[in-house]
Amino acid sequence: MIERKPTRQVHVGRVAVGGDAPITVQSMTTTKTADVGGTLAQVYALAGAGADIVRITCNTVEAAQGLAEIVPRSPVPIIADIHYHYRLALAALEAGVDGLRLNPGNIRKEDQIKAVAQEAKDRGVPIRVGVNAGSLDKDLLAKFGGPVPEALVASAMKEIGYLEDVGFHDIKISVKHSNVPSMVESYRLLSNTVDYPLHLGVTEAGPPPAGLIKSVAGIATLLMEGIGDTIRFSLTADPVEEAKAGRQLLEYLGLRERRGLDLIACPSCGRAEVDVIKVANEAQERLAEENLPIQVAVMGCIVNGPGEAREADIGIAAGRGKGHLFIKGQVVRVVPEDEMVEALLDEARKLVDEGAEARLAAAKGDVAAEAASEARELSDMQGDANHAAERRASVANVADGPEA
Repeated sequence: MIERKPTRQVHVGRVAVGGDAPITVQSMTTTKTADVGGTLAQVYALAGAGADIVRITCNTVEAAQGLAEIVPRSPVPIIADIHYHYRLALAALEAGVDGLRLNPGNIRKEDQIKAVAQEAKDRGVPIRVGVNAGSLDKDLLAKFGGPVPEALVASAMKEIGYLEDVGFHDIKISVKHSNVPSMVESYRLLSNTVDYPLHLGVTEAGPPPAGLIKSVAGIATLLMEGIGDTIRFSLTADPVEEAKAGRQLLEYLGLRERRGLDLIACPSCGRAEVDVIKVANEAQERLAEENLPIQVAVMGCIVNGPGEAREADIGIAAGRGKGHLFIKGQVVRVVPEDEMVEALLDEARKLVDEGAEARLAAAKGDVAAEAASEARELSDMQGDANHAAERRASVANVADGPEA
């Protein structure tokens, strides 16, 4: 289990962030906010993909007016993203948003920041201090010689000071950088400085797959260290992909309960009896449509497949024109090779509905013995691809050799 660093807790609408609350997933709409119908459709899509909170641009009066219609119809809390114009933050609060994001790099007047904080305090609405390496105050850039971690944290602390001056403490903070090592160091420094909840992200990560890799590298590193209370993947892609990726990352790290598919597959080798990539892709597509909350394994051979993937909820392994379907490493059905994916889908549905014990009990008594017999025959035919006997003998010879 990952031990999280303790932080304060704030509430974005009905969603708690920080403290002992589950780590949340955020994303941001790409529609024009004045297009109420289109924006709401994207909000619903993001919520369906795993977003707990959605951020929406509030850059015009028309956008603020759109928020007034969007917020009461949204399935998740809405945060207004504010740049440059503090009065749009006040307008967003009047529209009923559940949170604000302020960028210290482009709203710099102390009295304006405090005016927003006072209004947010009166309404019980939290503010994220959203520092971005690409929009730091010129004075800080000059002082620190560039957008280094110390400069990002200094920017956040200056803004927090303004908020705290008016007794405002419902604060979340982000110090995003497009450079992964700098992003990680910025959050480490911030985590050692404050106890406010932290919003993690690698800014301007770019399109997948590079954007995904950079985001995972930065966010996962910090989460494994116990740092972070809410996350966003900033991808140049459909924002639904951001929500999916964020949710999957938390599930893979054991930080959120699995609610969707986790498909694992062997990388294939000379033993493989089928095109593992093709079967895995087909299984991924078919099973993803069902959105079953299970781990599924697709293995290329029956010799090692069921044993290597015994921790998976369910899986399939190919051999000699057949598919051996297994639950928790125990073969429960043997089906023709061309029916592997369909059988896997059928058994997966039953597994979710009935549970593993019931499906294991329903297996025919001789199917496991039949599968084991076929695996031995195939192993004898193929030989020892790993040359285990020779390798063991070689290791023993070295171990038992003469003393130097």
